[in-house]
This record gives sequence, structure tokens and C-alpha cells, in this order.
Amino acid sequence: MSQEQERIARAFRAYKDSDAAHGRWSPANRGNQAALREREDATRRLLGAHGLIPLGATRVLEVGCGSGGELARLLDMGAEASRLVGVDILADRIEAGHALHPDLDLRAMNAERLDLQDSEFDLVMAITLFSSILDRDMARRVAQEITRVLKPGGRLLWYDFRYSNPRNPDVRGVTANDVHALFPSMRGELTAITLLPPLSRRLGPLTPVLYPALSMVPRLRTHLLGILQRGA
Repeated sequence: MSQEQERIARAFRAYKDSDAAHGRWSPANRGNQAALREREDATRRLLGAHGLIPLGATRVLEVGCGSGGELARLLDMGAEASRLVGVDILADRIEAGHALHPDLDLRAMNAERLDLQDSEFDLVMAITLFSSILDRDMARRVAQEITRVLKPGGRLLWYDFRYSNPRNPDVRGVTANDVHALFPSMRGELTAITLLPPLSRRLGPLTPVLYPALSMVPRLRTHLLGILQRGA
């Protein structure tokens, strides 16, 4: 691994063993649940607007797939498991994914040099991927590989932090301008979404009322979601 790859691996392994993984980011937290539902609903609308629902035989790749949870959610949108591929730099996360989602094609792979064919995929997903890459040269190489494996006219589904977190030096915010600079051959809009997590996680029983109300404030939306389309 390069120094940047080793840093990313250390950061994810430290997070896995941290209290945050079982506390702040627990899937049982009402705020986390509300954020996930909001993103899933918005993603479904986006894919539908691009004529991709039901996904059916759409060939999908997720770069930085972890244990495959995001890919597995596509099954509820009509995706065929045999058409879903996930890659991640951490072999232990891929091994965990094989146990959780045995029908998915999950592979340990360096995203800077994807062992995949040119123009192989209709849709590529980058979900909180680039915010974890601090080395901008590495980010550019990963973006170039994503572009290479997308078919002409194919889509990139993007979801990631737009703000840096001063308490977490292992991530950086990725602005809309940054995204378009990484993918100059792609066109599309990005929309701010997801209520500030430290706030949403504290809403408790009032989450159903307060989450949608507070998320109306643009500055409190911490992520960008959108679809970019590669030129034909």
C-alpha cells in the first residue's frame, strides 16, 4: 500500500473499534435512521428521474463498498444481484461482506487501478468515498478510473460530505466545484442533503417532527447527493 492507502486503512480500522461505531453512528439512533431514509428516498427519486428504476439488468459498481450494505439496498430497487459489483481496499471488509451478502460480487481492489474493463458499467456509486481520500493526486486517479469503467452515457451516483469536520482529520469536505473538477467529462447537479449529524442524533423522540423542519435550513445540510452523467 501507498502511505495514503495505509492511512485510510488505519483510519477505518480505528473507527471500527471506536465507541462512535456503536454510539454516535449506531443504526438504532433515530437521527441516523431519519438521515438514511431521507437519502434512500432521494436516491430512488434520482434514479427514477434518469429512467433507471427498476434497476433490472443495470450493471452497477460501487467503489469503496465496505461490506456491501449500499449495494444490497439496490435489490429493493429491482437490481439483479449478479449485476452488482463492489470493490474496497480493505480485504477484511470484503470478507465480512461475503458473509453478509453472499450473492454479491465483492472484491478487494485498489481503486487507483481497477481490474475492470473499459466502459463496463451503467452506474457507478461513490458513497462517502472521496472525503476519505486526503491525497488529491490519489483522488484524481480514482476519479479517472471511475470515468474509464463507466459506459458512455453512464451515470455516477455521488453522496459525500461537503463540509470538513474539524474533529476528524481523516476526512475532508468535497464541494460541488471539487466534484466537477474531478469529473470534467460529466454533467449533472448536486443537491445539499442530510441534517448535521451531531444535531440529528440528539433529536430523540422528536426526530419525526424536528428532522424535516431543521433540514429545511440549507446550512445545516452537510452532504451532497446527485447523479453525474458521462458524455456519450
